[in-house]
Amino acid sequence: MKRKIFFIVIFLSFSLSTVALVLSQNHHPKKQNRVCFENHCFDIELAITLEERNTGLMFREKLDPKNGMLFVFDEEEKHPFWMKNTLIPLDIVWINENKEIVFISENIPPCKKSSCPTIKPTKKAKYVLEINEGISKKIGLIVGDKVKIEYIKN
Repeated sequence: MKRKIFFIVIFLSFSLSTVALVLSQNHHPKKQNRVCFENHCFDIELAITLEERNTGLMFREKLDPKNGMLFVFDEEEKHPFWMKNTLIPLDIVWINENKEIVFISENIPPCKKSSCPTIKPTKKAKYVLEINEGISKKIGLIVGDKVKIEYIKN
């Protein structure tokens, strides 16, 4: 009888712990890496390290329309980009440290050649966002728009 009560107590303790864990996760959801322009948000992958920034979206065959890649730089500079080994046509959006769009390059075609053109922004940026081609125009992005950026560095 004592053994049966012991197992019931263990089972109930485990069950209550599990319920408490689930409830705490529902009240404190995991923060997601996102970039938002007014009502349009993108779930983003981060490119923070030099290796991540050098690789970017190379060799990817698709990118969900609600996703993107955010390049985070240590310094605000005129960061040039190119499409070498990038298989997806993209829009690229440069964002300054005040979280305002400073430059947009739309409909950049993939480049599988050994020599690819470089896209050179005219303004300094701390962040650069890559999204599927045509989306920046579709949602009406323009230079000067404010951006909300939420991410967690690992």
